[in-house]
Amino acid sequence: MSVTFEPGLLRAYFVAGSQDVPGQDLRDVLATMLKAGITAFQFRDKGASQLTPEQRVALGSDLRDQCHEASVPFIVDDDVDLALLLRADGIHVGQSDEKITKVLNAVADRDMFVGLSCNTAEQVAKANQIKGISYIGSGPIYPTTSKADADPVMGVTGLKALVEQATVPIVAIGGVTVASLPAIAATGAAGVAVITLLTQSTDPQADTAAMRTAFVAG
Repeated sequence: MSVTFEPGLLRAYFVAGSQDVPGQDLRDVLATMLKAGITAFQFRDKGASQLTPEQRVALGSDLRDQCHEASVPFIVDDDVDLALLLRADGIHVGQSDEKITKVLNAVADRDMFVGLSCNTAEQVAKANQIKGISYIGSGPIYPTTSKADADPVMGVTGLKALVEQATVPIVAIGGVTVASLPAIAATGAAGVAVITLLTQSTDPQADTAAMRTAFVAG
């Protein structure tokens, strides 16, 4: 299965690695979220992850198969070699990660879409000049505990400005709650990328449905 990128994939975008689900198997967590109706999954295994490279590949391979069975895109965070090895549908790159042009060149002959983190007007202006970026991730919208080195909070006003400036769809990241979904959707963002909203959810089905409902598909 290869997934052609379209903005609707960003509506309920689940991001997680082994470090986000201590004491649980990420395969089981992903199975729950796929059943709940997530629209994309990003494998972001870093930070406090205890996995060896071999374990990361084995886990990623299983997660990719789960995503493909559910017809949901499997996206790898930051690691081009891992993304190519796992035949991921997409790769997400941060400003401080591998240079975006290098990543685009590396996946040019693969059917792989590329997302880029942009948190300032200057970064979005640069991204607008680069051919081949499918979407932008912007945040944190609200304070977040999932990322130790998070940029300053931009709020929905800052997000709206970036959405208006960007030439590709934007997915909002950072401190997203179900209560904040209408305000985020009002900025014109295509969706939200979440970690704790789902990993700490008591009702993933309802929370995923809220994300899908808040944002219009396509």
